[in-house]
Amino acid sequence: MTEILEYKCPSCGGAIKFDSQVQKMKCPFCDTEFEMETLKAYDDVLKEDKPDKMEWDKSSKDDWGQDAEDLNVYGCKSCGGEIVVEHTTSATACPFCDNPVVLTGRVGGTLRPNYIIPFKLDKKDAVERFNKHLQGKKLLPKVFKDKNKIEEIKGLYVPFWLFDAKADGNMRYRATRVTAYSDSQYNYVKTDHYTVTRKGDAAFAKVPVDGSVKMDDDLMESIEPYNFNDAVDFQTAYLAGYLADKYDVTEEKSVDRANERIKRSIEESFMSTVEGYSTVVPESNNVSLRDGSAQYALYPVWVLNTNWEGNKYTFAMNGQTGKFVGDLPMDKKIYWKYFLSYTGIAALVIYVLAVFLG
Repeated sequence: MTEILEYKCPSCGGAIKFDSQVQKMKCPFCDTEFEMETLKAYDDVLKEDKPDKMEWDKSSKDDWGQDAEDLNVYGCKSCGGEIVVEHTTSATACPFCDNPVVLTGRVGGTLRPNYIIPFKLDKKDAVERFNKHLQGKKLLPKVFKDKNKIEEIKGLYVPFWLFDAKADGNMRYRATRVTAYSDSQYNYVKTDHYTVTRKGDAAFAKVPVDGSVKMDDDLMESIEPYNFNDAVDFQTAYLAGYLADKYDVTEEKSVDRANERIKRSIEESFMSTVEGYSTVVPESNNVSLRDGSAQYALYPVWVLNTNWEGNKYTFAMNGQTGKFVGDLPMDKKIYWKYFLSYTGIAALVIYVLAVFLG
């Protein structure tokens, strides 16, 4: 059963949340700080709190249509307002009082992550990296420098499957070595052909695969790497103050992506050892995996979604390292202005050269 879990400050009763700067739970009202270790027992106490169960048979049904299957409604314990969430949401905030809440049933049992990397960077850091990402972009539309757009950045714990495996690789390449020489009468080009093989094994640990349908796999891989040394055993308290999703891509469905990443890594590693040839063309490759296993973790990401001329642009920042990525739109009017300006200058230079050299 999924229930609302809120962390309250024992000193003033305010809602507390995880503070990435001090790496502790902190009350924004009285500034009281709490060590994460002290909240483990508090978690168990909070889970014992049960809501009233006073249900009546309904004489009619709410008609929400197909979307009802993907939405759930909960009552905020602080203000009584309704919190409507998708079936994958694990942590969010009340839209009325903004108190952070955790949906305990979404992070328990088989849905409970093994690890979590807590946020190291806050929203201020994300805004600074976003502004830096915009610097020097002369073709960027002015609307992307609007402060209101920056405020849409959200901190989100993204579900990841972490794969461990050992891999055996067997690669074969067709290579050539070209030598040029000459004598008093002719120039010669000699081409030697080779078959090059590479065999070896490698161990892979914590290969991440995005476990959320909503998050683009390529975007999530672009903000890697994460430093797993900062990972800790999962506690629900780390979710307070951030958004979080549970996985909706299973371990089984993530295997193909993990295999693809491991195979590509093996191929690139082996290829880098084939040196001293004029050309190298892969002919065959074989990768065999063994001792494979996976664990479930939550990784910190700052996300910004915005629209421009009917197109959606998503930006993401690694909440641990600060790596920021995202495609930017181009202002076509500015583009043509620069294009015509540079074209005119180039035409003038060609004309001047033609006059002086003609």
